[in-house]
Amino acid sequence: MTNIPETKLNDGNSMPQLGFGVFQVPDLQEAEVAVTNALEAGYRLIDTASAYQNEEAVGRAINNSSVKRDDIFLTSKLWVSDFTYDRAKKGIDASLQKLNLDYMDLYLLHQPYGDTMGAWRALEEAQQAGKIRSIGVSNFYADQLKNLELTMDVKPVINQIEVNPWYQQTAEVAFNQSEDVRVEAWAPFAEGKHGIFSNMEIQKIADKYGKSTGNIILRWLLQRNITVIPKSVHRNRMVENLNVFDFELSDAEMNTIAELDRHESQFFDHRDPITIEQIFGSSLKQLKK
Repeated sequence: MTNIPETKLNDGNSMPQLGFGVFQVPDLQEAEVAVTNALEAGYRLIDTASAYQNEEAVGRAINNSSVKRDDIFLTSKLWVSDFTYDRAKKGIDASLQKLNLDYMDLYLLHQPYGDTMGAWRALEEAQQAGKIRSIGVSNFYADQLKNLELTMDVKPVINQIEVNPWYQQTAEVAFNQSEDVRVEAWAPFAEGKHGIFSNMEIQKIADKYGKSTGNIILRWLLQRNITVIPKSVHRNRMVENLNVFDFELSDAEMNTIAELDRHESQFFDHRDPITIEQIFGSSLKQLKK
C-alpha cells in the first residue's frame, strides 16, 4: 500500500498531500462504494461538500471502514445558502449529522459570496468547540483571502482552487503559499478537457518514467507544493493515481508543463457577475428569507 506523505498546516494539524474527491457522485450507493474502495486502496484524505449531496454516503463508508477514524482526514464544505452566522452554525451541525461523525478534520467556505465573515465566525466557534479541527476556504482570490485574514481571528489553513495544466494560477498559488495557506487543487485533470490525457508533451514525459499522463499531472502539482484530490469511481484509476511518489520531474519537465498554461478557467470565471448570478444567485437569495 502506498504511503502518502503528509504536510503540516498553519494551525499545527497535518493532512495527506494526495486525497480522493467525490464531486459529481450524487448517487449515494455509488459514492459509498467509491469511498470504500478509495480507503481500501490507501487514500486517507476524503473530500466532500454539502453541495455534493453525498455526505451521508461518505460518512457510511468511513464508519464501516476497517481504517481507524483518527487515520482518516475528512473534509467537507459549507454552501453559500448558509453563509450567515446563524445559518452556518446549523449547516455545520447538518454536515456532522449527515456524516454521522463527531468531528470533521477540515471544513471550508465553499465560495467567496454572501456573508463570509459571519459564516467564518461560526466556523471559528465550531473549531473551538471541537466540531472541526481545521478551517479553510475554497475559490477565494488573493484580495478576498487577505480581507478575511485581516478581519477574522483565525487564518484559513487551506484555499481549495482550480489548478491544472490548462489553468495554472501561478500568481494565486504564490500568494497563498506566501501567506502560509496551503493550496489544494480541485479539477487537477480539468475533467479531461482539451485532450489533457493525450497531450503529446505530457505523454513524452509519461513514457520516460513508465507512468500515465495522469501520474505526470499529479506529480507536477505535488512538486509545486500543492495538495491534490483527484476523483474517480474506477478502482484501477484510484490505484493508478497513487503511483506518483517513486519518481520526480526535472526542472525542464516542470517548465515544459508550465508552458501549457492557457491562463483561463476550464469551467467558469468566479468574478464574472453574470456567471455569479446564474450559478449562485438562487442560493444567495435564500439568505434574504
